[in-house]
Amino acid sequence: MSIDTPYAIGIEVVTHYLDEESAPESNRYVFAYTIRIENHGSVAARLTHRHWVITDADGRVEKVHGEGVVGEQPWLRPGDGFEYSSGVVLPTSLGTMSGGYEMQADDGTCFFAEIPAFTLSIPRTLH
Repeated sequence: MSIDTPYAIGIEVVTHYLDEESAPESNRYVFAYTIRIENHGSVAARLTHRHWVITDADGRVEKVHGEGVVGEQPWLRPGDGFEYSSGVVLPTSLGTMSGGYEMQADDGTCFFAEIPAFTLSIPRTLH
């Protein structure tokens, strides 16, 4: 990707259902997700806060806000990446997550890196 803006963050998400930690009979479905964040902009920036909207299959919504990710506030120079893994527990076998990261560029500019909705589902649920 060419750098044509000072503030551009790329985000890739991979999800996994954790069968061994889940208990469907108790409405407990555990999912792990790995996120790769890359600075495609021309200015270094720090991830300062995260915002998540987690929605289960019954339409229940949980909003999560906090500093950094997995206890870190990664600083990304242009071209740098950062990867981390985390997890979420849902009462249903299907759900979605979306949200974003508050970023602060080295030039003082604050901007939001959006995370489009992604699906959490047990294997062989979606066609």
